[in-house]
Amino acid sequence: MDFELSDEQTMLRDTVREVLTRTYDVETLRKVTDSELGWDKGVWKSLADIGILGLTIPEEDGGMGAGPVEFASVMTELGRANAPEPYLDSVLVPSSLVAATADGDTRAELLGGLASGELLMAFAHLEPGDRWPGAKVATTASGDTISGTKTLVGHGDCADKLVVSARTDDGIGLYLVDADASGVTRTAYRTSDRRRGAQFEFADAPATRLGSGDATQAIADAEVGIQTALCAEALGAMERSLDLTVEYLKTRKQFGVTLATFQTLTQRAADMYVLLELARSMSLYATTALASGICDPAIASRAKLQICRSGRGIGQEAVQMHGGIGMTAEYPVGHYLSRLTAISHTLGGADDHVAALANSVSDYDMVMVG
Repeated sequence: MDFELSDEQTMLRDTVREVLTRTYDVETLRKVTDSELGWDKGVWKSLADIGILGLTIPEEDGGMGAGPVEFASVMTELGRANAPEPYLDSVLVPSSLVAATADGDTRAELLGGLASGELLMAFAHLEPGDRWPGAKVATTASGDTISGTKTLVGHGDCADKLVVSARTDDGIGLYLVDADASGVTRTAYRTSDRRRGAQFEFADAPATRLGSGDATQAIADAEVGIQTALCAEALGAMERSLDLTVEYLKTRKQFGVTLATFQTLTQRAADMYVLLELARSMSLYATTALASGICDPAIASRAKLQICRSGRGIGQEAVQMHGGIGMTAEYPVGHYLSRLTAISHTLGGADDHVAALANSVSDYDMVMVG
């Protein structure tokens, strides 16, 4: 198997990198994330203009019809720049759910709007008290209305429409809800990594069902896609954290010599590199599995477990090896650590994925412990 990017994939990666690095340095990032919206509409338009927002949307619906390798490349570049644009929450996840369930004019309108950047959506699934991997889905649907509470809705603060999971007579259904409709109460908040989220309360809110039948499998498949995308984003953040640390060791002097002269520090940097390559391998594993049509939660958990471990090690070492400056808001490594920490707590941390993998041991004829 060829693990190298094709010429087209390399061009895609380089284009996204150029758009993001042209915009974001640490000062600009702080200014943008401190704004009410929390991200830059100019960057969003640029991503729409070059086709990134429609990257994974089928061609017949106005997108480019690209696969997991391409969206993973985009997520890695977003992670490298620590860019706050809501590509995952507002486009990638809702578009995959719409494509899997909706049809007709509704499908065309939603996917077309997402691809153009004119429509922002969010997936409202988790509820108060939920802990990965369980989601009780106590929200109920009755006819054309839904009632319940959804929390931890990533970038739900700016969403125009929501895809909401709700319990029905035939299982779990997905419903389209206008975020500003009557019966919908939105409470927005800021997260520890300078992103945005919201909690929604639905009181007989008008809703339109997407597709028919039980949507449990579509939700599970979307979750695997989210885990894979988060792994790719974390990889970019870890790459940049290591780059910044190495640059600092080569330039910062103590006792008249650069820090790179001290063997203990270079050994710690080497350990960071090992953690990075372990994370890269597992992220690639999850991405290539999806690209091969294998949507396996166990594979996603294996990748996320290593991402959590590597992200914690690299992020903390980057801050420690920068000394006092690493703790300041004016320097980027602390922001990368914050984002890596948030990723590690999204849809299960290291301990949660260890437990999930341990509980599935009986599903295999052979288990190897590394």
